[in-house]
Amino acid sequence: MSITTNDVDHVAKLARLSLTDEERATFTGQLNAILKYAEKLNELNTDDVEPTSHVLPLANVTRADEVRPSVPLETAMRNAPDEEDGQFKVPAVLE
Repeated sequence: MSITTNDVDHVAKLARLSLTDEERATFTGQLNAILKYAEKLNELNTDDVEPTSHVLPLANVTRADEVRPSVPLETAMRNAPDEEDGQFKVPAVLE
């Protein structure tokens, strides 16, 4: 697999970047070098390697839930710039 200048142009368009011809050529060469380096992984024998999602054998690393009292409403609202009916009031983000 190799990257063409058309591929670089497509990615630049998605990223809303304007590239010069020199930048286009530079990025094409750099991306092809990265892919060539990554293809070296295909030379490795991975027949006896089990698929994994993490390099370490981790189990559940979260703490157990424990019930405890909540912060009182008055304390939570003390630093709120604006509140209404016991809720934080924020500017609308949708019209």
